[in-house]
Amino acid sequence: MKLMDIYARMKKDIAYVERELEGSVYTEHAMLKETSLHLLKAGGKRIRPVFVLLSSQFGRYDVQRIKHIAVPLELIHMATLVHDDVIDDADTRRGQLTVRSKWDNRIAMYTGDYIFAKALTVATELSNPRIHQILSSAIVELTIGEIEQIRYFFRTDQTLRHYLLRIKRKTALLIAISCQLGAVASEADEDVSEKLYQFGYNVGMAFQIRDDILDLTGTEKELGKPPGSDIRQGNITLPVLYALADPSIRGELLAEIERIRLVDGQTDVTPFLRMIRSGTYVQQADQLSSRYIDRAIEALSGLPSNRAKRDLVDIAHFIGDRSY
Repeated sequence: MKLMDIYARMKKDIAYVERELEGSVYTEHAMLKETSLHLLKAGGKRIRPVFVLLSSQFGRYDVQRIKHIAVPLELIHMATLVHDDVIDDADTRRGQLTVRSKWDNRIAMYTGDYIFAKALTVATELSNPRIHQILSSAIVELTIGEIEQIRYFFRTDQTLRHYLLRIKRKTALLIAISCQLGAVASEADEDVSEKLYQFGYNVGMAFQIRDDILDLTGTEKELGKPPGSDIRQGNITLPVLYALADPSIRGELLAEIERIRLVDGQTDVTPFLRMIRSGTYVQQADQLSSRYIDRAIEALSGLPSNRAKRDLVDIAHFIGDRSY
């Protein structure tokens, strides 16, 4: 698999970032240390640090400098996951107990806050004010995206525009600035960092759409959590929006969503999943995801044809096709 080839080729620098991640959340406070390392040790694709490392290869590559971008962006992502699990009452993530499940909601919220704070501490090692402006602006938008997601729980009147803006803030923006800041920190040209931002934005949109599709089509073993978690939490995702636009299923689907809402998501969602899988709604969502991948690859045109560019294209194709 090309993705594994890319990770293998970058193994040394990824391992270095991984050690820096662990070191960055170290504290002498025993419980905070344990909770902060809990999700970190569960692993993950580390896609944001990888994007930072690859994008920085369009400028002056220095992993000891770039780590001050790669580490904070992954920490911010991790902090949002810890907070998300509280909002969603999630018991598992990546096949492991969540912080809120293993400890409690209060511990999880403070753990997320601590990880956020450590992210900002690491980033201060870089003095370029533009880096901090981009980072702080993204955190603001990320927070708005999370609030908007809550505001639209079980809202069946939302539009495609609402959905796309929400996933931009929730997911795509952090991936976009991973690519952008990798270039900025390595002192690449402005035009390069802008192209990489556009690449990351489009890849991020496709990434979240694929995530939403997999929640409806995957198995618990593949996902590390039960399928249908989104609708249990009240998230109306893209395939569901397409299904709601189909008059032949809309009435039945509205009734099923209302049933799930009334029991606060604590119910069997198999009938709901069966309805979504019965039509072409997942395929329609997949087509939009593919268009974002095409736009991402187009954004790279004009950049030097180096190894990093080829790797970014390969990762984009993997994200568009991924099944886990």
